[in-house]
Amino acid sequence: MTVTSGSKVEVRLPSRLGFEKVAMSTAAGMAKLMGFTEDRIEDLKTAVAEACINAMEHGNQMNASVPVSVVLSMKPNELEVKVMDNGTGMESPATPPDIDRKMSGEEEARGMGMFLIQNLVDEAEWVSGTGTDEQSFVRLVIRMNKESE
Repeated sequence: MTVTSGSKVEVRLPSRLGFEKVAMSTAAGMAKLMGFTEDRIEDLKTAVAEACINAMEHGNQMNASVPVSVVLSMKPNELEVKVMDNGTGMESPATPPDIDRKMSGEEEARGMGMFLIQNLVDEAEWVSGTGTDEQSFVRLVIRMNKESE
């Protein structure tokens, strides 16, 4: 099967935990069609799940009637994923979390999602919307071969 660059798929999910798995499966299927390695597909699945959960919890306040939209776009040797919600957005994290403090219980265990996303994909960008006229989104790009840092 030949995969055409520029092919797009859109998935709309209710803001209910568990539905992030639909986006994960869709992203994994597209990446597999494109020839991504299993390791890269696993990275993608985790990043997409984290982005969807953040959109459900923080953007849409877990309102199941407000959908999270996931748009996946095939490009030469890369897959772009936009996860959109109706919130006002978040800024890219300025500092990485202190994993040792989280593991020892000195800090809340939550708050690792954005850090994980940034470390699993090649590009991660958070774009704020107005919450009414414009959607906020996170844009993820994963390439066939992980770029060395």
